Amino acid sequence: MRLGSTLVSLSRLSLLAGLALGCDHAPPPREFDGAAAFALLQAQVAFGPRIPGTEGHRRMAAWLDSTLAGRGDTLIVQAWAHVTATGDTLQLRNYLVRFNPGATERILFLAHWDTRPHADGPGSHDSSAAVPGADDGASGVALLLGVAEALRRMPPKQGVDLLFVDGEDYGDFVKHPDDVLIGSKYYAQHQAPGPAPIYAVLWDMVAGKNLKIYEEGNSLLGAPEVVELVWKAAREAGHGDVFISSPGYTLIDDHVSLQKAGIRAIDVVHFYPDYPYWHTPEDTIDKVSSQSLQVVGDVAMRLVR
Repeated sequence: MRLGSTLVSLSRLSLLAGLALGCDHAPPPREFDGAAAFALLQAQVAFGPRIPGTEGHRRMAAWLDSTLAGRGDTLIVQAWAHVTATGDTLQLRNYLVRFNPGATERILFLAHWDTRPHADGPGSHDSSAAVPGADDGASGVALLLGVAEALRRMPPKQGVDLLFVDGEDYGDFVKHPDDVLIGSKYYAQHQAPGPAPIYAVLWDMVAGKNLKIYEEGNSLLGAPEVVELVWKAAREAGHGDVFISSPGYTLIDDHVSLQKAGIRAIDVVHFYPDYPYWHTPEDTIDKVSSQSLQVVGDVAMRLVR
């Protein structure tokens, strides 16, 4: 992802008509298992950096193949070759797990599973190092896998799609913009058959300790009613102290690719400087927690139910 140059302040807008969450009822019993999700985060970090074209990326892909098998009603794998601006060919894969695929009313959650090749964040002391991606990569995947497990135990009434995109963080957002957000751009051009989702939520960097999630600028511009929906769900799940109802950073992230394809998509993200280890070699397992995963998992399941 790339940090934008402006912050956005918008008035609260009404919810998108037709979004039915049952938000006037008490929160359902806790379904998401933060500790189990954290173990899945640890498993990813153990592969090392998951940079396209490396052994860590290949091992991660094999792990996703086996882990996602049987998790939902349908598993769609999108495999393609991407040629970079420098002439390298990357073998990339998106994974889409579908629950209740015949439902006409659907929601989409997504996260990226690759990691950045170079630690070029503002807080990095070694730009040549790879990023371990404990938060920036592994946390969103762990969240989606935890949601998948909950939905496997109790299938949803509406359709739920969980999308794991590849190649989000590979290139330079300024010099080579075609080499970033690769998987979400590919999915936007090759969407799953059937009705488009009512809305989509990108979960990116959601396990950092001392978690604080502000409203992201391009989300407020592109889908303000979905921002309101998610932050309302967070308050009703008891996590209004984590989901701060105030504009924060403005990011170019995977949700922008979906917005350009007409999907009402937002970004839920704990970003720099609140997470100072972004794009640094210090984005390691000791900087993230199962408690933070539990919070975002509660909110995700609140949205589903």
